[in-house]
Amino acid sequence: MPLNMTKIAFRSESPATLRAWLESHREMGEARLTTRYLPKRHAEMVGGSLYWIHQKKIVGRSPIIGFMDNGEGRQWIRLEPRLIAVQTIPRRAHQGWRYLEEKDAPPDLGEGAEGAEEMPAEMLGELSKLGLV
Repeated sequence: MPLNMTKIAFRSESPATLRAWLESHREMGEARLTTRYLPKRHAEMVGGSLYWIHQKKIVGRSPIIGFMDNGEGRQWIRLEPRLIAVQTIPRRAHQGWRYLEEKDAPPDLGEGAEGAEEMPAEMLGELSKLGLV
């Protein structure tokens, strides 16, 4: 099983703006985030996902394509340009990224969750707990 990571959706006003940013990179085929260091376990993370934290909750994930040196002493995290809605779970804010084992990762919401990115994360979390999304 691939290893996942969590990261704060910095400068994102909502999951909808995060989704828009990711989808704006479709023509390029990938979205890229810059990080200072290559994760020690980067080989395990290819095929995993980056789980996005917004307002102290995990709200979605983007599959990881891989990692690449950006030529300026930093690394790019290469992501598929899409946001997959997941069942929201609380997660404290942190700097940079953190590893997330598959057993601890929240499940995807599935096809019946149309419009989930426009809902407040707290409401989405409550609906998920009730099994309504």
